[in-house]
Amino acid sequence: RTIEDHEDVMDVVSGSGMDTDSRLYFRKNYAKYEFFKKPLDFFPDQMVSISTETNGIVDHSELIETFLKSSTCPEIHGHLQVKEQSKKSWKKFYFVLRRSGLYFSTKGTSKEPRHLQFFADFTDSDIYTVLSAKKMYGAPTEFAFCVKYNVSLQATNCSSARDLKLLCADDEQTKTCWITAIRLLKFGMQLYQNFIQPHQKQKASPMRSISENSLVAMDFSGQKTRVIENPSEALSVAVEEGLSWRRKSCHRLSGHGIPSSTQSSVPNLAIHLAQPWFHGKLSREEAQHLIIQQGLIDGVFLLRDSQSNPKTFVLSLCHMQKIKHFQILPVDDEGELFYTLDDGQTRFTDLIQLVEFYQLNRGTLPCRLKHHCTQITL
Repeated sequence: RTIEDHEDVMDVVSGSGMDTDSRLYFRKNYAKYEFFKKPLDFFPDQMVSISTETNGIVDHSELIETFLKSSTCPEIHGHLQVKEQSKKSWKKFYFVLRRSGLYFSTKGTSKEPRHLQFFADFTDSDIYTVLSAKKMYGAPTEFAFCVKYNVSLQATNCSSARDLKLLCADDEQTKTCWITAIRLLKFGMQLYQNFIQPHQKQKASPMRSISENSLVAMDFSGQKTRVIENPSEALSVAVEEGLSWRRKSCHRLSGHGIPSSTQSSVPNLAIHLAQPWFHGKLSREEAQHLIIQQGLIDGVFLLRDSQSNPKTFVLSLCHMQKIKHFQILPVDDEGELFYTLDDGQTRFTDLIQLVEFYQLNRGTLPCRLKHHCTQITL
């Protein structure tokens, strides 16, 4: 689940109630506050009803404000599948999310009070996404999430998978809409404060920090160490240092027994292996799943080996909430190996150079590369 910026990780762990051996996997969520920037992408018109307490209609452009104000009542509604208690079967209901909690209708899509039955509130509970929902719980789709109640340390033995209220949406956008709405209803203005706080700090100190300003360029090549005061000389030394580091990296990687037709192409093949954006033998479906978990916003990307053609690579990139895959082809030019995304018009000596170029230039891609997918395990 999303750990909010104002939450303490250890409080989350102690409130989980897990009495079994468990691990924490931390993954960057690039779309954590994207709904503040593009609310209409997260809340489809057919799932949202907005009205004030005086039944005045609120424009959808003011959608987020309705979540943050107590005087307005946003309502999320739509069909969800729910797992029946102590059974393997799932049943579809029409759900309605209001400030007082989550309800389901016992009669079709009726919202009349006599037909709405209470399902859960979020004062003492959190929303978790479910991994491998089909395999573990027999869910109709993989777009499952659950309501999990917080428990104290004294009651850890009372918590089990049976205490989870499992729900399943038809697609990723529907699931994201429900989870985002519940986060907003649960934390309200606190989420907005979390969102704007880094921007306020950036405005207060747009220049580099004191520690960064105190750094100086040093020359250690002679018998005596000296400070490089000429900015041009400092820049040229930095560039040379970077090139030297890259050459050393190439030599280290070329000694790992990687087969190649020419000596010059060995480092080209190997230099990307240690990069956080390279994920090796990842399938198309696994790449899409990883990008979805990191947030469907423009510029989220990863590189991987091509499964259909072992000699090529694939760039998987998110744009307009859709994931596209671009084949990176090797080009042999008089014994030198290059890589290209546009049939050889733009060539790169290695994948690092390719990624760095498209981080600065859109080129043939629909958008620039902005956020690489990675996973950190503790």
